[in-house]
Amino acid sequence: MEIMTILIILALIATIVSLGWGVGSMAMGSDFDHKHDVQFMSARVGFQAIAIVLLLFAIVVSLQ
Repeated sequence: MEIMTILIILALIATIVSLGWGVGSMAMGSDFDHKHDVQFMSARVGFQAIAIVLLLFAIVVSLQ
């Protein structure tokens, strides 16, 4: 279960980092933001999905 905890923490960190990049890019409001805003949003949603799946998997495994 220790590896699962590390994977969950890494997924949460990746979510926070991608959210920070997206918010920072949006705050600057440059052409870079307009070109990459969808990519930042997709990365954040993907990392969140991975984190949720890992959490659910860890819960199911711990109940058995």
